[in-house]
Amino acid sequence: MKANKPSLILYFLALLFTIIFDCIQHEFLAVYAKTIVLPAIFFYFLVSNDYKMGKTEALVFLFCFTGQVFELMDVGISEIGGVLSFLIVYMLLLRIIIVGHEKIKFRKKNILPISIVVIFILYLLISVLSLQSDNMKKFNFIYTFYGIVLSVLSYYAFVSYITKGTYVSFLMSLMAISYIFSDIFYVFSAYFSYSIVLILIRDVTQILAYYFMVAYFLEKAKSYKKVLYDN
Repeated sequence: MKANKPSLILYFLALLFTIIFDCIQHEFLAVYAKTIVLPAIFFYFLVSNDYKMGKTEALVFLFCFTGQVFELMDVGISEIGGVLSFLIVYMLLLRIIIVGHEKIKFRKKNILPISIVVIFILYLLISVLSLQSDNMKKFNFIYTFYGIVLSVLSYYAFVSYITKGTYVSFLMSLMAISYIFSDIFYVFSAYFSYSIVLILIRDVTQILAYYFMVAYFLEKAKSYKKVLYDN
């Protein structure tokens, strides 16, 4: 068994138990199962990348962990603390995408799909921001800025896939989609009455977002090494 396999197995076991605890409506155990996810996927990334990690990637994991700690604490500032933590995560991911990739070149055939993507992202942003709980209204500016940053991140991921069609950009898009659905269903679960379906989708998409994020980091590092080797 490869050295990175146990941590990946632990990650999927944590995902499985999160789903089980969500289904039996045991939120306390579901939250604790989710806390295993991030350390497991972190060690998977670390071992798979030969124990090498950039400063920005390290900060991404740190603030993901901080966001989960706020969720685990479940105190008055937990919600806004979690939002600020993941806002920083999205800003760091956006920096990685913009700095670490070639400039996007548009072609005529890309105009229609990119236009659809932009309209779709704007529709989601406006629709979700209109569904605000009482706590969201108190921090309206932060939630609005949070939505804008995630929208820009998603735009770069989707447009990169449309224009380049590489495996790296595909993983970027899956990561963005997972984060989008995780946040959308987080708002839904806070705005609407309790629904096991909303909670389940929120938790599963959040956990899968970590996996696609790590897969993106690893594939990006592999592509960079290949470029160096070819040169």
